[in-house]
Amino acid sequence: MSKPLILWVDDEIDILLPHILFLKEKGFDVDTTNNGSDALDLINNNQYDLVFLDENMPGISGLEVLKEIKQHFPILPVIMITKSEEEDIMEEAIGGKITDYLIKPVNPNQILLAIKKTIDKSRLISEKTTSDYQSVFSKIAIEINDCITLDDWIEIHKKLIYWELEIEKLKDNTISEILKMQKTEANIAFAKFIKRDYFSWFDKNNTNKPLTSQNVLADKVFPLIDKGNKVFIVLIDNLRFDQWKILQPEIRKYFYVEDEAIMSSILPTATQYSRNAMFAGLMPSDIKKHYPHLWLDDDQEGGKNLNEEDLLKTHIKRLNKNYSTYYGKVLNNAFGKKINNNLKNILKNDLSVVVYNFVDILSHSRTEMQMIKELAEDEAAYRSLTLSWFNHSTLLDLFKELSNQDVKVIITTDHGTIKVNNPIKVVGDRDTTTNLRYKQGRNLSYKQKEVFEIINPEDGGLPKTNISSSYIFSTNNDFFTYPNNYNHYAKYYKNTFQHGGVSMEEMLIPVITLSPNK
Repeated sequence: MSKPLILWVDDEIDILLPHILFLKEKGFDVDTTNNGSDALDLINNNQYDLVFLDENMPGISGLEVLKEIKQHFPILPVIMITKSEEEDIMEEAIGGKITDYLIKPVNPNQILLAIKKTIDKSRLISEKTTSDYQSVFSKIAIEINDCITLDDWIEIHKKLIYWELEIEKLKDNTISEILKMQKTEANIAFAKFIKRDYFSWFDKNNTNKPLTSQNVLADKVFPLIDKGNKVFIVLIDNLRFDQWKILQPEIRKYFYVEDEAIMSSILPTATQYSRNAMFAGLMPSDIKKHYPHLWLDDDQEGGKNLNEEDLLKTHIKRLNKNYSTYYGKVLNNAFGKKINNNLKNILKNDLSVVVYNFVDILSHSRTEMQMIKELAEDEAAYRSLTLSWFNHSTLLDLFKELSNQDVKVIITTDHGTIKVNNPIKVVGDRDTTTNLRYKQGRNLSYKQKEVFEIINPEDGGLPKTNISSSYIFSTNNDFFTYPNNYNHYAKYYKNTFQHGGVSMEEMLIPVITLSPNK
């Protein structure tokens, strides 16, 4: 590996000779010049890793040299050194995209620290992050084995997402693979937890029920309205917790996070079930029982999520509340702009709900379109596409507008997704549902150990389409395929993002409460 090459530009360069010798002893190659013209010639003819630039020089000033450097070599790091502490000069230098700013007289350790912050920053961060994860790897493994409650699993999920986002920055395949294996082990243990505890969540005698789809509005939203707040819910279909974390820095420019909660989607982790349950405040079996005109079974024709607004209104009425409401679903930019333009009128309501379907569309497009599949090749790229969409979307414009209003904003979703890679065979009759992560039907044939099964749908708050209906859910990274044309479908759906089954990515989803930065 070659030594880092540094250019030091100062009209008093001779006085700085001890500093130059110090840096050479530390393993750096240093070129010097005492004027801006020669500096620009040297930069044009050499591959420098860093430039130290005096701000106050005769002839071409340091700020003029900085402007030329950034015009032709925009990524070359420049550290400005000056005798002046005048605010306008500092602001001009910072506006010129300097990397750092030092005030004379400088000492050798200051210079060395500035170099390490600039040249060695990536390496030092990489080494520290890798070391830190290695030190907690065993601790997380023990915590996975010790998880008893859903809250325990939420904490594990948060930790794994944190490390995934940190390690993603390193571009280190080895440590990434270790983390991926730990996530897989966690999901295997999580599936065992769900098989053991899921039915208890709906036991009427259970006084410690977790936050799930059907009770999230009553627990997280309605109390805010009852205290006199206007509430605006932004439901982003398919939004995972890791995707929320990459959107968070952008949203924090306009809002502060009052509460970062995680709830569990009910099963199936599919829009028809989880989102309808959320708006209705009821499990799917109760929706079908009490409001049969607002529920369509899997085998019935028609859109399964066309009654969300009506379900929301029945929920509010059932609790004897008198909220005024708005509901809108954004499927394209045109309607997103329409909502933004009408925001003042929308906010006259106590509760406003806007559903954004982009992430769901991205997930399906990645399966069906080769170009999107290549753009979102892995988890990091999938997150990156989500962030890119957000930064150019009408949703960002909506958040900007909402930040100027007296309103509480809730960001949430109905379920997440998981990248599947392991096909498993299941056999069902012609009426069996087609979803890759769950199946509902009669006479389903499968290996019991490979799935989570709900033989009696009512135990899981699910409707029956006929007297012998049952549900099965894939776990971990599995997906269901039929024996007919097995190889084709196994290959087609491998490494796609799916939902409906049991995994932390699908079930453990964000409920974020925001207030404007005022």
